[in-house]
Amino acid sequence: MHQQKRIILISLITGAVLMLAKFGAYLLTSSTFILTDAAESVVNVIASSFAFFSIYLSAQPRDANHPYGHGKIEFFSVFIEGALILLAGAMIIVKASYGFFYPHAVSNLLVGAVIIGITGAVNGALGYYMVRQGKVLSSITLEADGKHLLTDMVTSGGLVIGLLLINFTGLLILDNILSIMVGCYIVFTGYKLVRRSVGGLMDEADFDMVDKVVKVLNDNRRPEWIDIHNFRAQQYGNELHIDCHLTLPNYFDLNKVHDEVSLVDKLINSEVTNTELFIHTDPCLPDCCHYCKMPNCPIRFESKREEIVWTLDRVIRNKKHFEK
Repeated sequence: MHQQKRIILISLITGAVLMLAKFGAYLLTSSTFILTDAAESVVNVIASSFAFFSIYLSAQPRDANHPYGHGKIEFFSVFIEGALILLAGAMIIVKASYGFFYPHAVSNLLVGAVIIGITGAVNGALGYYMVRQGKVLSSITLEADGKHLLTDMVTSGGLVIGLLLINFTGLLILDNILSIMVGCYIVFTGYKLVRRSVGGLMDEADFDMVDKVVKVLNDNRRPEWIDIHNFRAQQYGNELHIDCHLTLPNYFDLNKVHDEVSLVDKLINSEVTNTELFIHTDPCLPDCCHYCKMPNCPIRFESKREEIVWTLDRVIRNKKHFEK
């Protein structure tokens, strides 16, 4: 968690410096197009500030009021960031539309293009690093902030091209047209972040993560693990919570059951991500025999005659594999 806070702090300081540079470029050029980038930088700084607080809060230990920890605050942080991006994009579109009716002169576009190009390159490098670290540390906040910076890099690149076009063609109307195009792109980016955060707050299933876990279990499957069903996963900050039903041979004693559950726990934590598992164990039934791989089973009713591969669709069902 200390590493996450350090990365966000770097992003916050860098964002503040780049914001001042962009507003300086706007004052030099009076270009609405540059103002779009400067306005988004304000969002960067505000979002990074809230992200820093959310990572601090999500690191707090569980308590009586928050038995699953404080990790959900990261989804709220992403929601705030997405909402601010949406607002910034809408304001850019309104400002650019106003420019069609009340045009104004622009100047020093080449200087502005150089400043914006440098800030875009810095944001791109930092954004790439944050997305990569967000995936390594399982932090949706770092990943969202990094993607936002990558978006800023793309808009800055388009901005530089647009400024050069305006400078060499003399078509001032391009300043407003390109501003609206960038504003629409920013609005779309904000929408995607809001959509992702709402999904997390509503415990929307992360099928990619579930599929990854199921593949690890299937590839390392033991004969004792007869089937897994009612599989569910929820993300709380950088920790994944999984609950499922695991069918084991009904003649296992409690110690053996505990050992098998521990093996599943260690496997997922070592191969996938930081995970807390709640595993309900079921005893096998005679109807399980036809797909059970358990060797030398003393209670087998029939020989194994079917190979059932664990898939996402199969394990999320709340029933054993033989049940239709």
